[in-house]
Amino acid sequence: MTRALVIGANGQIGFELVPVLRKLYGSENVIAGYYPEKIDIKLEAPREYIDVLNIDLVESVVKKYDVDEIYNLAAILSATGEKNPQLAFKTNLLGVFNVLEVARKYGTRVFWPSSIAVFGPTTPKYSTPQHTIIEPTTMYGITKYAGELLSRYYVNKYDLDVRGVRWPGIISSEALPGGGTTDYAVEIFYYAIEGKKYTCYLHEDTMLPMMYMPDAIKSIIQLMNADKSKLETFVGYNVSAFSFTPKQLEKEIKKYIPEFQVEYKPDYRQQIADSWPRTIDDCVARKEWGWSPEWVFESMVKDMLMKISKKLGKSINIK
Repeated sequence: MTRALVIGANGQIGFELVPVLRKLYGSENVIAGYYPEKIDIKLEAPREYIDVLNIDLVESVVKKYDVDEIYNLAAILSATGEKNPQLAFKTNLLGVFNVLEVARKYGTRVFWPSSIAVFGPTTPKYSTPQHTIIEPTTMYGITKYAGELLSRYYVNKYDLDVRGVRWPGIISSEALPGGGTTDYAVEIFYYAIEGKKYTCYLHEDTMLPMMYMPDAIKSIIQLMNADKSKLETFVGYNVSAFSFTPKQLEKEIKKYIPEFQVEYKPDYRQQIADSWPRTIDDCVARKEWGWSPEWVFESMVKDMLMKISKKLGKSINIK
């Protein structure tokens, strides 16, 4: 039976990935690696404190549980990374190196996600292809692209099985945002359901690629279960679901909560968003491992409103 370690299990993605993997592999075979030592959410055992900057600590957990797969989700996201680029560099790049080194030593498969943040102002904005100009302008994007190159080096040099996607903004009904430029697309639902006016930090017409969490989890499982012999890219696959602007999201929410109000006051995150693509071409992922999203924009909005209103104990009319 496969034994998996999820590093960043208390993060936005890890929090929802752990229970999915436990259904697949058995609860006792999925280790929730969390950071920092004191966390606000409950993680069922087995769980271990892990700092990706401490290679000995990573190795000790892999060795203790005889881990077969590592899902390295530890990252400092785009907006937070611009506030502390030094920490982002260490976590996002040195942390990847440590995980790859441990995986190389023990022959462990690795999933590590990149991001559309690897693209920059010189990248084509629409239908951004898999192979294109990549000149990121944020520390997050720089470390993610360097991580892609480093991971492919381990694939080619050591025949290490490392796989990963380039995610767009991820929208989750369960975990709160973690410091990304696309966080507004989660925050806005809480304000709407609680009857509060929302101040958006991006222009109303800023279109960005997004993905609902169930599809993000699907992309992990599907890629990790793909036939290795059919993979050529391995790391940094473009994956896409839908794109929208803050104004489009506001209008869709107003179909269910007509009185909801939004004002737009762009801040430093607008410059980050302006450097990213508007739509993504994911034909390589579709060809190599059959990627296809299940959620569309309208169904995502409805589902988010239903789940968050239930979580907040609020009653809204959703048909």
